[in-house]
Amino acid sequence: MSLHRSLKYSAAGAKLRNVFKRVERLQILRENERWDPGSDSVYGLPKVRTRFKAVSRKKKKNDEDDKK
Repeated sequence: MSLHRSLKYSAAGAKLRNVFKRVERLQILRENERWDPGSDSVYGLPKVRTRFKAVSRKKKKNDEDDKK
């Protein structure tokens, strides 16, 4: 018996997320020393900038460079 196509795993879930979970935000704030686990609450955390994936672009070869 095969799986229905709607139940199959897709690569769409593996995309880069643009929102952190609370645990990830706490870890980043702790690394930047903006949150103290002993005295600060886990509610009302400050915003944390997400890590954007750097897009690399290929250099275009000029015809003049090839001729030289």
